[in-house]
Amino acid sequence: MSPRLDKLLANLGYGSRREIQSLVRAGRVRLGETRLTDPAQKIAPDACSELRIDGEPLDPLPGLVIMLNKPLGMTCSHKDEGPLVHDLLPERWRRRDPMISSVGRLDKETTGLLLLTDDGAFLHKIIAPKTHVPKRYHAELARPLRGDEAALFAAGTLILQGETEPLSPGLLEVATPTRAALTITEGRYHQVRRMFAALGNHVLALHRDRLGGLTLPDDLAPGHYRVLDKAAIEIVLTGS
Repeated sequence: MSPRLDKLLANLGYGSRREIQSLVRAGRVRLGETRLTDPAQKIAPDACSELRIDGEPLDPLPGLVIMLNKPLGMTCSHKDEGPLVHDLLPERWRRRDPMISSVGRLDKETTGLLLLTDDGAFLHKIIAPKTHVPKRYHAELARPLRGDEAALFAAGTLILQGETEPLSPGLLEVATPTRAALTITEGRYHQVRRMFAALGNHVLALHRDRLGGLTLPDDLAPGHYRVLDKAAIEIVLTGS
């Protein structure tokens, strides 16, 4: 289905329908070498790559998936106070329809790999409990590990305080007495912190570096992001 030019650009956050109409009539939109003048013109999806706004390529179409290296102290909700991860994106991306939302959340004190998307089906597929997408976290702990944590996490019998259902098995990889990586397939509230707390320890710092088959690259600095291509999106779910 080919959308109207003004509706397409408004949904991508370039302005209101009226603002887009003025932008088009001012000659600021081109399709290839052709200057467009009719805001109601239909644009075929395969022609969108040829659109230019003030000489710049069109922003990504709906179906956008972003990998962000979340910094410390930022929150994921649109409604929370304080610095938000959405503030790290281009200003007009915050006006897109559908809205860009985080795929699950990392709490304010957790850093690392966070996905954001305007694709509701992809978002729900990742966070759905039945999907079991693995997530790896690196934890710095207040006290040395006891030695039985790996077996207890792997058993699938640990019940968090205030809950009645045991956790799915998790994989603990110990690096030092106070540093370990934990891979889980669920996304319960503050799950990793609560798992260590259940065994008498406290997480001082927490960083996620892997989601499904996607690993946070070393060259993506905190606060920076990149748009994922189809191949990268696929490995989130398939692991390869």
